[in-house]
Amino acid sequence: MKRFHIHIHVDDIATSVAFYSKLFGAEPTRIETDYAKWMLDDPRVNFAISTRGTKVGVDHLGFQVDDAAELAELAQRAQAADMSLLDQGETTCCYARSDKHWVVDPQGIAWEHFHTLDSAPVYGESRQVEPAPGAAACCGPSGKPVAIPVKPAGSACC
Repeated sequence: MKRFHIHIHVDDIATSVAFYSKLFGAEPTRIETDYAKWMLDDPRVNFAISTRGTKVGVDHLGFQVDDAAELAELAQRAQAADMSLLDQGETTCCYARSDKHWVVDPQGIAWEHFHTLDSAPVYGESRQVEPAPGAAACCGPSGKPVAIPVKPAGSACC
């Protein structure tokens, strides 16, 4: 079964953890000085925040899968959609060891597809000697950040 994933870059972990913990009605399942993650079941989402980005806002979207077969299916779908696939294989990123690949949609938004294998004590120590072409550090290809601006108080919605 797939779990939707969203990763947001924030300025202040403590303030953001307090906000999202109240919003979700749950404490993070993992918290570090630069990172926090909630594994929610309703809705089924892996929601992560970190201070490691270059721009505050949504960094990337994705799907976390339960097994290698689901990951292979997502890779086939991406290739069928004529998307360029960046296969990182087994790598360590965001305090987890995962098997993963990336695609970037026509708007430049990065999508991560991954199968988590284990937790890791550090943010990212990829087994790759140097990043693959198009990869940004350990955690993604170079795509457009999806930064969503904050609307001023009292502004009309939608």
